[in-house]
Amino acid sequence: MASESVSVVFKIYCLSVMTLIAATYTVALRYTRTVSSDLYFSTTAVCITEVIKLLLSLLMLVRETGDLGRCRAAVLTHICQSPRELLKLSVPSVVYAIQNNMAFVALSNLDAAVYQVTYQLKIPCTALCMVLMLSRSLSRLQWFSVFMLCGGVTLVQWTPPQSSRVQVEQNPFLGFVAIAVAVLCSGFAGVYFEKVLKSSDTSLWVRNIQMYLSGIVVTLIGVFMTDGAQVLEKGFFHGYTPWVCLVIFLASVGGMYTSVVVKYTDNIMKGFSAAAAIVLSTVASVVLFGLQITTTFISGAALVCVSIYMYGLPKQDTSKLKPSADREDTQKLIAV
Repeated sequence: MASESVSVVFKIYCLSVMTLIAATYTVALRYTRTVSSDLYFSTTAVCITEVIKLLLSLLMLVRETGDLGRCRAAVLTHICQSPRELLKLSVPSVVYAIQNNMAFVALSNLDAAVYQVTYQLKIPCTALCMVLMLSRSLSRLQWFSVFMLCGGVTLVQWTPPQSSRVQVEQNPFLGFVAIAVAVLCSGFAGVYFEKVLKSSDTSLWVRNIQMYLSGIVVTLIGVFMTDGAQVLEKGFFHGYTPWVCLVIFLASVGGMYTSVVVKYTDNIMKGFSAAAAIVLSTVASVVLFGLQITTTFISGAALVCVSIYMYGLPKQDTSKLKPSADREDTQKLIAV
């Protein structure tokens, strides 16, 4: 599958679907966390999402190989008989788990506004990881659009500080260290997964299965470390409703499309798609939850749209201009 070429239309389709799913997921998630009084455990929802993504990847592998026998052979070859490859794909799962925990530590020790601004550094960090790890080059205009996107997302998510302050013991230094680790983890894990996907001819769905197997283990550990006592008391599926099932389904399908986008585009395009999803979900929140549109939101949305357009502009190819210019200089010298 790595050798397959895909059209621009297919890439646009995947990016568009991923953006719409992410926006819908955000709105549905907010609904499940604000409407219901008997909240479900978010850690169990994340774990089930990993299980569903694993099952979907198995179905896609069956479709790709053509029958169950070939699918079984592929699983035995690349997973059961290749522990090294399985270990290789466990790296992003563990790094993402560290990122989520560091984000929690940062939120506990920094004001929400400070966290919001500093966490957007994951966008240029991802771009830097792509340059260093994938030997990718970005034009000055693309770098400018990356930082513009960073500022736009910050403005879109900006909320004014509350007038009533709650006195909470915070350690700003620990918070900034945690946010730095979370930003580095975000950039590294995404680019690492992209490098693994694009460095071999192994099927995308095999790579997904390898990653989701380790993801299930990591999330199960998270369930029992975070909500273990309550899960044992109330049950693994406590608080689940049809809306919660919808959220899990959207997260699962969104994860599948994300891996396709990373495979055939790159992590920066994934970041731009996520930014567009933030804008769409905020607009939806205006209609569904009565959120007030502010000047900062309008400014941030405009920056996001302009940055997406600027990043997509083709690079100027100067390779054909230089030889002609050299020839003109040579002709002038000969004439003299």
